[in-house]
Amino acid sequence: MTTPLSAHDKQLLLKLARESIEAAVSSQPYPHVDPSRLSPDLLRKGASFVTLTEHGELRGCIGGLQPQYPLYEDVLIHAAQAAQYDYRFPPVTPDELLDIELEVSVLTEPQPLDYDLPAELPRRLRPEVDGVILAHGRHRATFLPQVWERVPSPETFLSMLCEKMGVHPDTWRRTKLEVQVYQVENFTESEFEMHQA
Repeated sequence: MTTPLSAHDKQLLLKLARESIEAAVSSQPYPHVDPSRLSPDLLRKGASFVTLTEHGELRGCIGGLQPQYPLYEDVLIHAAQAAQYDYRFPPVTPDELLDIELEVSVLTEPQPLDYDLPAELPRRLRPEVDGVILAHGRHRATFLPQVWERVPSPETFLSMLCEKMGVHPDTWRRTKLEVQVYQVENFTESEFEMHQA
């Protein structure tokens, strides 16, 4: 992510995410997009997460950490997946669509975070700035920076992320884990008054 996205591009990504979800819940293919009408920022490879909330509660969130597709396509894919394939929730149904609010997060490339001792790790994190990826053997998990809004303590943040990774919450205290951090540019439909339930 080199330069911030324009307001127009943010709104277009949100619109594409909405159309992708509507298609997915009706078992339709991704909406057709004419790449010649998109800005260079949407055509370059990018990594994104799409988060669905319903009445303020999480309803689905899926994304990727490494750029594999043009950004617009990455958002289309992850919007549909968040609606249909988040293992924590049943698939979104058509009658829920009016109540669902979308957020798109565009990620910077993850960077390794060096530290020597487990006790140092909480102090190396930047609450509300850093998304964090933890890896331990075959286990891996991430929290977006937005999670800091609900979990302001770095120690609790790390323990919850260990749980999400499928290991004991204190693993980060006892073992030096592989840690990467990234930042996001995130935006919602309500920011642009695009979707009123």
